[in-house]
Amino acid sequence: MRYTARMNDKEKTQKDRSSGKEKPVVFAFIDSQNLNLGVRSEGWKLDYRKFRQYLRQKYSVQQAWVFIGYVAGNEALYTNLQKWGYIVIFKPTLEKPDGIVKGNVDAELVLHAMIEYPNYERAVIVSGDGDFHCLIEYLDKQKKLLKVIAPNRQFSGLLRRYFPYIVRVDRLRASLELKINKKARTSGRPKS
Repeated sequence: MRYTARMNDKEKTQKDRSSGKEKPVVFAFIDSQNLNLGVRSEGWKLDYRKFRQYLRQKYSVQQAWVFIGYVAGNEALYTNLQKWGYIVIFKPTLEKPDGIVKGNVDAELVLHAMIEYPNYERAVIVSGDGDFHCLIEYLDKQKKLLKVIAPNRQFSGLLRRYFPYIVRVDRLRASLELKINKKARTSGRPKS
């Protein structure tokens, strides 16, 4: 499943409703595994609906591309991600002999960031993975890097020089944590 949205020139800038000023077109590219594992390592679960709202409200993100390994049985989650406003890009997964499922999305994220490059003016990269150093460096040189959102303080040392751009999700726990209740168990949000 893949969805690509193209913007025409009139859509490439949006007006700020309160001031009438034009805002840049902002896309987010999200390494879901790095985000999910990084947040869980801190002992909590991210509410992806709230996270999408945060990206929209804080950084005016028009398109949020989430890169995720496809695992049968998680269809409700994938449907909800789309319902909440994400463009979902799947990566095939492999199950290792120890039972761990692996779906490395790094290449897909970089590829789509470059395919979509003409369609956005600023980018938010959601990952603390040093494998994205070259992408972040390029976007910075091109004046297209808006923020790097890392899940916690344990982001790659390769990203330290971009510290002024870094926002940590663990510092946003109070507003972005998934609140579990019996009804949420059937909503398609992560169960484990």
